[in-house]
Amino acid sequence: MSVLVGLIVMLGMLVIVPLGLGLVGDPALDRIRRLWPLFAVPGAVSLWLPRGGGATALALCYALGALLLATHAPRRLARTRSACPAEAALLTALVAPSVAALALVAERAGHELFGFGLGILALTVPHFHFAGFAAALVAGLVCRAGDSAAGRFAALSVPLGTLLVLIGYFAGDWTEFAGAVVLTAGMWSIALLTWRTTPAAGRDRLTRGLLTVSAGVLAVTMVLALSWALGEATGLPHPTLAWMTATHGLGNALGFALCALFARRRLQDLTHPEGRPA
Repeated sequence: MSVLVGLIVMLGMLVIVPLGLGLVGDPALDRIRRLWPLFAVPGAVSLWLPRGGGATALALCYALGALLLATHAPRRLARTRSACPAEAALLTALVAPSVAALALVAERAGHELFGFGLGILALTVPHFHFAGFAAALVAGLVCRAGDSAAGRFAALSVPLGTLLVLIGYFAGDWTEFAGAVVLTAGMWSIALLTWRTTPAAGRDRLTRGLLTVSAGVLAVTMVLALSWALGEATGLPHPTLAWMTATHGLGNALGFALCALFARRRLQDLTHPEGRPA
């Protein structure tokens, strides 16, 4: 696993997931959020060890935490009994880290899971932390914050696009390209809604700046995703995976996910100064 990919994955494990879980406003997630470092720290350490038994054992620790988080999805569905778009996106976010963890365990063990090479497995780990978890979570939050067609579209298209990209791993490049189109449409909807949210920050320049950056970054990074998926499907010239990691991957991790989640946290604190909503 390359240094850059490892750093991006560490950000997802140690910061993005616990920060995102705190924004859901579900007391049932409080315990797993408090315990998350017990799973995330071994997972992060596994990234820097040579492939083998030690790295695999630490990755399995992270997989256990991701699996425990995923079990909250059916329980939340049974409790809320809601099939609204916002819930669909939030449930996707709860399950996504388990897909990343499965790829991580296989990659750290040096096992080509389902015929996919170790390089693809290594990139699957950040993809499902940021497109799978962070993007779905933000889509659910923006949908829940305001009843709009754009919000509902984002909350449905981001999980659907992520699923199609996953299916495309098996079905072929054109399915993956279709997933990239759907996911891009959802991410651009998030960008539009995020930009519209900026006035809610009032005079808080930092929050306004975080919202603006997270919206602007998506406008660029998702074009890169489309160009790569189209190139894979058609054979046209397109960026290499290494270049995509350094641009699309890093931009979405720092510019979108980190900025968007910190901005949402600050907005919650501004709206509910006595505490975040339950």
